[in-house]
Amino acid sequence: MSTPAPGAVLRGAVDLSSLRNRPAGPAPAGGTAPSPDGQAPASRLVFDVTDADFGQVLELSKTVPVVVDLWAEWCGPCKQLSPVLEKLVTELGGRLVLAKVDVDANPQLAQSFRAQSIPLVVALVAGQPVQLFTGAVPEAQVREVFTQLLQLAAQHGVTGTIPMEGAPAAEGDDAALALPPLHQAAFDAIEAGDYAAAATAYEQALTENPRDEDAKAGLAQVHLLARVQHLDLAEARAAAASAPTDVDAQFAVADLDLAGGHVDDAFARLLDLFAALPAEERAPVRERLLELFGVVGDADARVIRARGRLASLLF
Repeated sequence: MSTPAPGAVLRGAVDLSSLRNRPAGPAPAGGTAPSPDGQAPASRLVFDVTDADFGQVLELSKTVPVVVDLWAEWCGPCKQLSPVLEKLVTELGGRLVLAKVDVDANPQLAQSFRAQSIPLVVALVAGQPVQLFTGAVPEAQVREVFTQLLQLAAQHGVTGTIPMEGAPAAEGDDAALALPPLHQAAFDAIEAGDYAAAATAYEQALTENPRDEDAKAGLAQVHLLARVQHLDLAEARAAAASAPTDVDAQFAVADLDLAGGHVDDAFARLLDLFAALPAEERAPVRERLLELFGVVGDADARVIRARGRLASLLF
């Protein structure tokens, strides 16, 4: 995945309080998703939402996980990703729904989700936002994310479905979306907090298939999670402030920033450090930047910008 795996709830990074507290009216009858004009939606599984009616989507997420696609008409990667999201949600036959948010027409939602780069895909489980990924990621990666999202939702008791005439039967979906065995082992280890075991599983997957991009991204995420699990943010920031060219101190804050969703801050800190160091001391910083680029995803606009600045510092 291009950002930390499902389970990293964005409390503090995403503020949905104003939308949550907006009078939303009764929940859609029969689990039918809301539509902006109040009419019956063309699809119960894929629908557009606005600032005004997003409260209904929050309520719906207490029954069935809601994937939120933040997009814009001018965004080319959005047009690549949206059909993939719609296809996979439809395949699941009501176990997920897809809420599409035009960020230009709905600035409050864009601000609430801090949509600095689109396409941005998040989920809502029991009214709480969960980070999924940014950028137009491959279908196989989206499929893996959705599998993990369903597992996360089940852990929180959100296991409902939305009935839809003509939708594919849910039977067999688990098999269709099942993770490869080593990926499943890594996911289970992450859920148990055993990051060493997760790393071992991803490393084995890469040994078997060095071109496994999901395993590469997963391994980078596990390394990040392992590094930040015992860090104290206040202490780390104080140490970094007192030693601007201390590589380990700056790494710690950059890791915490990235894990907390402050991607641009993390990249800027490491790029500033790279620029400040003598040429012979820069290699570890470049390696850490490349690793964090892999966590966020090469298609992400923030990664593209950071790569451009890194290239300018190299030459």
